Amino acid sequence: MPPLHRCGSTRSLVLALLCLASSLALARNQHQPAAQDGVPGQFDYYLLSLSWSPTYCLTHPYDRAQCAGKGYGFVLHGLWPQYDSGGYPRDCADSPLAADAEALGETLYPSPNLVQHEWAEHGSCSGMDAMSYFRTADRATAVVRIPEVFEAPPTMLLMSSGQITSAFRTANPTLPEDSLTVICSRGELSEVRICLSRALVVRSCGRGVRSSCPAGPVQIRSTR
Repeated sequence: MPPLHRCGSTRSLVLALLCLASSLALARNQHQPAAQDGVPGQFDYYLLSLSWSPTYCLTHPYDRAQCAGKGYGFVLHGLWPQYDSGGYPRDCADSPLAADAEALGETLYPSPNLVQHEWAEHGSCSGMDAMSYFRTADRATAVVRIPEVFEAPPTMLLMSSGQITSAFRTANPTLPEDSLTVICSRGELSEVRICLSRALVVRSCGRGVRSSCPAGPVQIRSTR
């Protein structure tokens, strides 16, 4: 822990305690993992995020590009550069999308707004131009096979995080033990995230990448 800053002489115990609390807060902030001011191309691995579209559309019905009766299941949310030590770079360069790159992105992501967001926040940190980044994201999605149980389920499913993980491991036997996480929101499946090397080979995740689901079964809404 950094040395405490001197707050000045005082006879008030209250002021002394406030000073100590302020110094401890500063120390905690200095240990937060960096998630900004990244340098393009300087990262360790990718986190591939596959979003379960019915859960997203439950809270974003106005996003008609993704949610207007499309019947999507898992969709590409993003391919995110990560640090092994935890955290990730973001907003690494201010480079607007060219028309051809934007058109390619719209064939891969479920909505134009997501294309713009993913390039600005994550793709700009990849060290690639936008066309190359989107092609890499396309190849990354082909690395992971979606289990049959998630292919257009007509009714709601109830599965635990462990069962979801097992389904992906059965469909992808080469997944390392700690290469996949399941993300839930309000007791519903939200995303599955898989860690990939820069060469797009499945690998163990870095520090701080973990599942966030309750212990019991979670809802998996149907695609219809």
